[in-house]
Amino acid sequence: MTDPVHALLIIDVQRAFVTGPGAAPASGPLLGNVGALLERARDAGALVVQLQNDGPPGAVDEPGGEGWQLYFEAGASDRETVIRKSADDGFDGTPLEETLRRHGVDRLCVVGLMSEMCVLATARSAIERGFGVVLPHNGHATFDIGPAPGDSEGVPAAMASRVAEWALGDEVEIITSTTDVSFTPVDWRETPGHP
Repeated sequence: MTDPVHALLIIDVQRAFVTGPGAAPASGPLLGNVGALLERARDAGALVVQLQNDGPPGAVDEPGGEGWQLYFEAGASDRETVIRKSADDGFDGTPLEETLRRHGVDRLCVVGLMSEMCVLATARSAIERGFGVVLPHNGHATFDIGPAPGDSEGVPAAMASRVAEWALGDEVEIITSTTDVSFTPVDWRETPGHP
C-alpha cells in the first residue's frame, strides 16, 4: 500500500472517450476502477478535481456536445470541482495549481485518459511543480495507435499506456492498482483562505 494522497485528479473521463463504438479499448475496466476510486476519495474527504477537455469545433469533445460531458457527475461538495482545459497539460492556462495549493494538496493520484497525451503531460507538469504523483497502472487508458508512415504495425493501447508510464521516469510513483490508493482528508481548517 502506498502512502495516502490528498487529492484525486480525474483527467478527461468524458463520454466520447469511454462510451459507444468510439470508446477506448479498456474503457469498461477503467470506468469501474476510477468509479470505485472516486467513491473512496469522496468518503475520505479528499479533494476531487475532474479535468474536462474542450475540443475544437467538430471534435467529439466539442464543448456542449454529448461527447464532451463528464462520465462521472461532479459532486455538490465543496471538496469537488471541475476545471475545463484546452491543452494536454491540465495546468496550462487553468487554475489547477492554485486549486491544489489552496486546499493544501502536496500529493495526488492521477487517473484518466489518454495515457500518452493528457495523463502524461499533466502528471509531468505536476511533478515539475513539486507535487507527489501516484499513477495506478489500471487507472489510465488510451486508444490503439495506428502505424507510422512506412510501418506495417501500430501500437496497441495497452503498450502505449505502459510507455507513457515509463516516460515519466522514477519521479512518479507507479502502482499496480487503484485499489492500492488510500486517501487522507483535506483539513479545511488548516487551509489558508478557506472558512
